[in-house]
Amino acid sequence: MSTHWIVALTCCLSLPALAESTHPLLAGYAVQARQQAPQFAGFSAERGKALYFAEVPRNGKTMSCTTCHTADPRQPGKTPAHRNVAPLAPSVNPERFTDLQKVEKWFRRNCDDVYARACTAQEKGDFISWIDSIR
Repeated sequence: MSTHWIVALTCCLSLPALAESTHPLLAGYAVQARQQAPQFAGFSAERGKALYFAEVPRNGKTMSCTTCHTADPRQPGKTPAHRNVAPLAPSVNPERFTDLQKVEKWFRRNCDDVYARACTAQEKGDFISWIDSIR
């Protein structure tokens, strides 16, 4: 098989992963994910949804993203300190996930609060894939 066919086949096999990467931040997270895990094969909205609803024991309580953002991220939420939280879904709050510095700031805080660790680039991309699909 000639190298031209191998290159063409490789490009075609990559198209499904590229088609899923419509959100502008996903390309950067994909680069980071490949650096963190060379076997990275793309983002998954299903894994992003599972991350959002995952319940983690923290300080005698169960925490998840829904603790502050509600089970429906299109709705406003509240922090445990009773501060209002604007809807998380970009479909109803177009300012969400537009500024990389803000996105990183909130991933850092929220992943630490819920999971007691930093989220991986794969998790961030999975989450954005899911949250961006909510209409």
